Amino acid sequence: MLEGKAFVEDTDMPVKMQMQAMAAASQALDLYDVFDCRSIAAHIKKEFDMRYGGGWQCVVGSNFGCFFTHSKGSFIYFTLESLSFLIFKGASSPSSLPKG
Repeated sequence: MLEGKAFVEDTDMPVKMQMQAMAAASQALDLYDVFDCRSIAAHIKKEFDMRYGGGWQCVVGSNFGCFFTHSKGSFIYFTLESLSFLIFKGASSPSSLPKG
């Protein structure tokens, strides 16, 4: 595991889930090259889908913007080493749900 310390920028996740997010990120950085952000993100997403059910999204990189809706208690944005990590479980807005 990497010795670097993660810095949480923003979150509404329970502490135990935050720790799992940072551990999954650290493990992914041990397994993949730091420039292979897609594989790192896929590893974290699969880990969260397995532990907490499907629907998780993960963005990894050093420069990105985003706009999204997430389920309450499922969002974290942190940095580790030279990368930023955004993990969240998607949520549907009430206006986009099927009617009937």
